Amino acid sequence: MDLGEFEADNSVSCRLASAIPDVCKTEDCCLGIDEAGRGPVLGPMVYGICFCPVAKKEALKDLKVADSKTLTEAQREDLFRKLDEAKSFVGWALQILSPNTISTSMLQRSKYNLNALSHDAAIGLVQFALDSGVQLKEVFVDTVGPAEKYQEKLSQRFPGVEVTVRPKADSLFPIVSAASICAKVARDHSVKDWNFPEDLGEVDADYGSGYPNDPKTKAWLLKELDPVFGYPQFVRFSWSTTQTLLDSKAVTVHW
Repeated sequence: MDLGEFEADNSVSCRLASAIPDVCKTEDCCLGIDEAGRGPVLGPMVYGICFCPVAKKEALKDLKVADSKTLTEAQREDLFRKLDEAKSFVGWALQILSPNTISTSMLQRSKYNLNALSHDAAIGLVQFALDSGVQLKEVFVDTVGPAEKYQEKLSQRFPGVEVTVRPKADSLFPIVSAASICAKVARDHSVKDWNFPEDLGEVDADYGSGYPNDPKTKAWLLKELDPVFGYPQFVRFSWSTTQTLLDSKAVTVHW
């Protein structure tokens, strides 16, 4: 997966997409939405969509896609390669929300919380598919917040599209599993190959999964904390984990 556009400036969010299969512009299509990296204190959150003709649902099943969280990294890479090779009938798109975007959104004066960020990313990707000519008839979404309210919101936003929002949709619908794989592969690549634009010299890359309860992540956060400048933009400043460390280990700033 080529993340060159995001890596060129990982302080801002970025949209990446495959080519749109011609068949998706002429036949009724289904689309799945899922995310990767909602919980970590490090790195981006990635929203992914995957779409294909409704008539090709069984062909998608034959690729043996599954919830990305149940797969190894190697299995996810292999399945993403198969999805990418099925470009005659499968398309995908990603919205990579940089940690800097997440931090500044959640900490701005008029609060823009993670659920709102997530909803807007999902809506933006569905609109991108429609604007690209995809003949959308069915959308399946892994829920963020109460499923019924989210389904109602999406149904009102996209009349004429049958929207299904479910908890654990990535384990129920293959098209959501496919979106989950696309998002997770992008998140894994971006974290593993993170480019620190702050010119910090040699930065320890052994930061673990990025989840707050990961011992490697905890150790990295303690090691890399600068008492005046805090952290590089790889870290989400809006997470309580970060704020607690800054409050206890960094110098107090008076404005």
